[in-house]
Amino acid sequence: MSEETIHIARTRAEVQHCIQAAREGGKRLGLVPTMGALHEGHLSLVRAAQRSCDFVVVTIFVNPAQFSPTEDFSKYPRTIDADLEALRDLGVDLVFMPDREELYPGGFSTYVLPPAVADPFEGQVRPGHFRGVATIILKLFHLLPTDVAFFGQKDYQQCQVIRQMVEDLNVPIEIQACPIIREPDGLAMSSRNRYLSPDERRRAVSLSAAVGEAVRQVQAGTTETSVITERMHDILRKAGVTKVDYAAIADATTLEVINRIDRPAVALIAAYVGATRLIDNALLTAE
Repeated sequence: MSEETIHIARTRAEVQHCIQAAREGGKRLGLVPTMGALHEGHLSLVRAAQRSCDFVVVTIFVNPAQFSPTEDFSKYPRTIDADLEALRDLGVDLVFMPDREELYPGGFSTYVLPPAVADPFEGQVRPGHFRGVATIILKLFHLLPTDVAFFGQKDYQQCQVIRQMVEDLNVPIEIQACPIIREPDGLAMSSRNRYLSPDERRRAVSLSAAVGEAVRQVQAGTTETSVITERMHDILRKAGVTKVDYAAIADATTLEVINRIDRPAVALIAAYVGATRLIDNALLTAE
């Protein structure tokens, strides 16, 4: 696809000029930060932004700062041509696609210490991950001072980290979390799903089945979280998903692990299906 069919900014100066022009035009601005390898989950965020904003910018940047030394940054899927084609078809106003040096120039050494909600779950399993997330998101918020930023609920802890950072640091931007987009069989859409073999793809549905079972248990009146999490683990085990980083229930705001469903809560899973790490979640509310 020819890049001339969609407006792409590659430098900080260019994207700031575009945002300033849109703001001076009195437009409501929306931001959708991504790492590319776009799927319907990402595109649903774009559509949500377009419904409530007059000007939508999508960023495509694989952020090296959020990958640990044991994670292969170079293997993260990159599908730029297909990404740009999808964004062109949606009529996105601007794509910000900087190279690494544009955001992390030589001598860069300032990072954001993420809030306490970053500590459990992903924070324990992937040390330094949320430092990288908080740093790049705050940089994007400064470069692209839009009115609203759109994120997917699939990355639930990430959403809570960003919400708390924005509140703590008085960043004047609204954070909107959009629902998880799922395949017909329930699997949460993810850029990493493409790595699953046919057998792994069948077993991966156990993650959505497990969080779905948590929802059903709560709706049926179960409040003891130990009972619910055991059911979640059982579903994963029966599917042959044995490497589980966590399958837990936590306070929906603080992500503190709770013993009883007596407040808004969330069921969270991170597990490996084969060599592919997948995550899923579902909100839980006692009747």
